Amino acid sequence: MAERPITFSLFLPQAGSSYEMIRERALLVESCGYNGLWLTDHFFASGLPDLDYLEGWTTLSALAEASERLRIGLMVTCQSFRNPALLAKMAATVDRISGGRLELGIGAGWMEEEYRAYGWSFPSIKQRLAQLGEALEIITGMYADATFSFEGEHYRVCEAPCAPKPLQNPLPITVGGAGEKVLLKLVAQYATRWNCPMTNAHEVSRLIDVLRNHCRSVGRNSDEIVVSEQLPIIIGRDDEHLHEKRAMAKMMIGSWVDIKKMALLGTPDQITAGLRAKIDRGVTDFAIVFGDLGLPDSLELFAEKVIPAFN
Repeated sequence: MAERPITFSLFLPQAGSSYEMIRERALLVESCGYNGLWLTDHFFASGLPDLDYLEGWTTLSALAEASERLRIGLMVTCQSFRNPALLAKMAATVDRISGGRLELGIGAGWMEEEYRAYGWSFPSIKQRLAQLGEALEIITGMYADATFSFEGEHYRVCEAPCAPKPLQNPLPITVGGAGEKVLLKLVAQYATRWNCPMTNAHEVSRLIDVLRNHCRSVGRNSDEIVVSEQLPIIIGRDDEHLHEKRAMAKMMIGSWVDIKKMALLGTPDQITAGLRAKIDRGVTDFAIVFGDLGLPDSLELFAEKVIPAFN
């Protein structure tokens, strides 16, 4: 099998950003040669409900028209927020608008305060995972058949059409999360890519082995699945610049990222070495959370000094 390419995308939570800011950042990411851009599927920032937070799917639709090459998606869509048949139609539409550049990211959901605020019940993780499995069956079934019927415990559709289908066949699906018994089995059954959250990146090698076992149990070649990691990176030209960027990271992402344990921090050569160590553990795709949330100097420095080492 040919060696898998190493790919890099910007993970950009849209908290506090206008559409104009997000669009500008997306076009810079595209011009710098990154592979993709991931937004989030939240309606407000935890603990900061008054902060502007654009809805993810409608923002993706606009970015699909604004950009030309960049692959786009949400890291990851909460399956609870939209009926699976509706989500299938939304994803197919954005894939058509973008000319076949959508990555359908999906997960079980986790932010309880968001569920409560918007009127959804917050079921157990067992139930949310069962819902995710049914959602994936419906979405893939609607893309495979002219019409699709399904009667599950949580969701049902009756002769549901999806026309037009996504331009990509199959539409790539990313499943995010690290649950070993159920979620990684769903990855083995349905996903093109598995994204390992930053909280579990330290055990990615073991989790890859778990995924391989699930693939064997469902009769799938595990080499078909891209292993991705959600990765904080703090990069500086030199020690002085790096010190500034680390201080900025503490303010901008320190409330939800354990910088000391989760982030790669260093000059371009040090970041490159850190990425190579992760690649040796089986990761070939990186959804990067820059410590400054992707200001131009970080985006450009990484693109100029790090990405070429993996081309």
